[in-house]
Amino acid sequence: MKNICVVGVGYVGLVTAACLADMGNNVICLNRSREKCDALRRGVMPIYEPGLEELVQRNYQAERLNFTTDYREAIPQAELVFIAVGTPPGEAGQADLQHVEDAARGIAEAMTKPIIVVNKSTVPIGTGDLVAGIIRKYAREAVPFSVVSNPEFLREGMGIYDFTNPDRIVLGSTNLAAAEELAELYRPLKCPIVITDLRTAEMIKYASNAFLATKISFINEIANICEELGADVKQVAYGMGLDKRVGPAFLEAGVGWGGSCFPKDVSALISMAANHGAHPQLLRAVTEINYDQRRKVVVKLLRTLGSLRERTVGVLGLAFKPNTDDMRDAPSRDIIALLQCEGAHVKVFDPIALENARRLMPNLTYCQNAYDTAEGCDALVIMTEWNEFKHLNMSAIKRAMKHPVLVDGRNLYDPEEMRALGFHYLGIGRGNGPTDAASSPFAPQAQD
Repeated sequence: MKNICVVGVGYVGLVTAACLADMGNNVICLNRSREKCDALRRGVMPIYEPGLEELVQRNYQAERLNFTTDYREAIPQAELVFIAVGTPPGEAGQADLQHVEDAARGIAEAMTKPIIVVNKSTVPIGTGDLVAGIIRKYAREAVPFSVVSNPEFLREGMGIYDFTNPDRIVLGSTNLAAAEELAELYRPLKCPIVITDLRTAEMIKYASNAFLATKISFINEIANICEELGADVKQVAYGMGLDKRVGPAFLEAGVGWGGSCFPKDVSALISMAANHGAHPQLLRAVTEINYDQRRKVVVKLLRTLGSLRERTVGVLGLAFKPNTDDMRDAPSRDIIALLQCEGAHVKVFDPIALENARRLMPNLTYCQNAYDTAEGCDALVIMTEWNEFKHLNMSAIKRAMKHPVLVDGRNLYDPEEMRALGFHYLGIGRGNGPTDAASSPFAPQAQD
């Protein structure tokens, strides 16, 4: 059993803290917001993550998990201090390390005995050295400490499962003994543990996310080619994925990737590479393909409807992925903005993310379910692959719509089945071919 402090109560920090407490450790979460700490003690979560509320409440009631705003309360008793704060993208794509620097200084000023400081946040290569320098500069006592990089590989919506069933644990440090001590914390998870140097550990995280983003952008590029050539990307991806060298994961064509990791991590890696004289052409193309994929949804509608001015478009799904309320860089935000620029009225529904979406996009019509969203629409766009959207009564959806135009942005439905129901079905890479607005039955017809 270890005494642990986790700085930060976001997706990574709170999941890490709750899971470490559930493993039998004493964990105190540190966050500057008194309001958030008070809410967590009452069992109110600042984020949505399946199973997290129950996990936090159970360990808080068992007195293995607590919350504070005070470094002087949390740090002196801790043996391990995890930094799990946000590293948002800066103006040039680089990671903003202000919160990491603030945490390092707070730790330095409050530590009174030897500790291991663990970078859990996704940080640029060299941040471990930066954190060590800050702690040395601001330490009020000559206390020994070590810094270990321990990048997280948690998927939002699957955070608890991923923490307790990891593919690997990566640890990087200049102090092998510190890395080995942290490795002991993770031994009960029974997974491979990679121990390396600080910078290599930091790079493993960026390289992993960049590769997965590349895989998604690749299949979206293939999807666009499939549309022009009459092939079905779903079958193409299935055939590719059976090859053990390729694998099926992250070969789902759609409206592109978003969220808090892929966009900022790929941008940060591009920035780091460019600043050090490398030429990350592939990563730039990966990003360009991803954002172009969002525009293609609107192009499909324009080709089908002729114009979006005064049209009503329904959007099902706002979060960047299912099982989360996270709206950070969600494809829906760009697509909705483009729809509004074309003059469309937009109705939306998401099972979880409506509250967060309202704060970001107040000028929309928010609905209570998918059927209300479809009512009177000229077109309906499926944006997020929530399970409930896979099992809709599509006959009822069609009856509710003004025009049965369906853009399946996540390829949830079978094209032939949807066409048999009377939908003008437009998937992603399903062999649709380009639609000519002049011949579309839903586009305004020219007057003689």
